[in-house]
Amino acid sequence: MRTRTKVCGRIVTINKQTGGYEMPEAKLKVILLRHTPNPEETISMAAKLCYSPSDIESLEKKISSGDQKSFIGKLMKMGHMSPIEHASFTFAIEGISRACSHQLVRHRVASYSQQSQRYVSEESGFDYIIPPSVKNDKKLKKIFVDFMKKSQETYNMLVRGLNESELKGEAANQDARFVLPNACETKIIVTMNARELIHFFNQRCCNRAQWEIRAMAEKMLRLVKRVSPTIFASSGPLCLIGPCPESEYTCGSIKEVRKKYRIIQ
Repeated sequence: MRTRTKVCGRIVTINKQTGGYEMPEAKLKVILLRHTPNPEETISMAAKLCYSPSDIESLEKKISSGDQKSFIGKLMKMGHMSPIEHASFTFAIEGISRACSHQLVRHRVASYSQQSQRYVSEESGFDYIIPPSVKNDKKLKKIFVDFMKKSQETYNMLVRGLNESELKGEAANQDARFVLPNACETKIIVTMNARELIHFFNQRCCNRAQWEIRAMAEKMLRLVKRVSPTIFASSGPLCLIGPCPESEYTCGSIKEVRKKYRIIQ
C-alpha cells in the first residue's frame, strides 16, 4: 500500500507497510541554457583581429559562414586556441551523482553553481544513481537499494536528533549530510568557454572515463554541435584525430569509437 504526500515542500511516495520513503532512481538530463550569440562569428572576429590590420569598427561587418569556417579551421590547425575562448556555453545538469560532480568540478576553467546539501534538506528522500554493473544484477541491486534506504533513515534520525539539540534548518542539515552516499543525486549549472569544452570532451568522452561522466559529456557535445558545428566538428576523445594517447591502457576500440562520434550530431 502506497500513498503520496508532501514532505519538506516535495511530493513523495510513502510505503505504508514500512513507513519509509520510496526514493526514485535519478535520470540524467542536460539542457543548454545559454550560449554566446553567434559563437562562430564571435570567434572569427577575434581571429580576424589577430591576423589582419582591421580596426574594431570593421570587425562588425558580416563575416560569411564560409569565412567563419575557414578562420576556425586555421585556428584549430595552428593550435591558436585563445580566440576560441570568446564563446561560452551554460548547461543545466541534473540526475548525476555526487561522485560524478566531483569529477566534473576538477575542470577548473569553468564556473559552477551546485544545489547545496546544507540549504536543501534531504528529509523527503534523496534521489540516487545506480551504476549499470549493479543495476543489472538483481542481488547486488537489492543490496544497493537497501543501503540507500538505510542512509536515508540514518540521515532523518540525525536531523531529528539535532533538531532536539536546538540545531535547526541548515545547521542540522550540514552535519547530517555526512552520512549521505556518493550515489546521492545532485543538480548543477556549468559554464565553460569553447576551448575548455573541447578539452573536456577530449578527456571525458574517452572510453577510459567513467560511464556516468562520459554519458553526460556526450549529451553536452550533442547540444553544442547543434549551435556550433564548426567549432566542435572534431570534438570527442583524442583518438578521433590521432592515435590513442592511453598507451597500454587503451580500450582497443578506436574504430568503433570513431564510427560512433561520426554520427553524433
